[in-house]
Amino acid sequence: VQLQAFGGGLVQPGGSLRLSCAASGSIIKINDMGWYRQTPGERRELVATITRAGSTNYADSMKGRFTISRDSAKNTVYLQMNSPRPEDTAVYYCNSKVATPGPRGIDWSDYWGHGTKVTVSS
Repeated sequence: VQLQAFGGGLVQPGGSLRLSCAASGSIIKINDMGWYRQTPGERRELVATITRAGSTNYADSMKGRFTISRDSAKNTVYLQMNSPRPEDTAVYYCNSKVATPGPRGIDWSDYWGHGTKVTVSS
């Protein structure tokens, strides 16, 4: 299974940016999908998650500015970033809990994308 993230780059404060992450491979099912971010010297932190049923969870500082969504038919998760701030500058990683064929039927594992860098600056 591979997760490939797209959409990072330079954005001005107050602008908008959309990240996407597509999962591919021997996928039976995907449950939770999410976005996390990390800055140098810091731990990776939660941005937002979304369940297969569409329930969402956001870190407090992202509520009202960022929106997570998914297209389960395409195994893709999105992050719409509105009104980003310089402190949102980070490498953004996507994550998915994926079921794949295994020796005992189905194996569930966490998969991470390679990360896409977002820089918020004027």
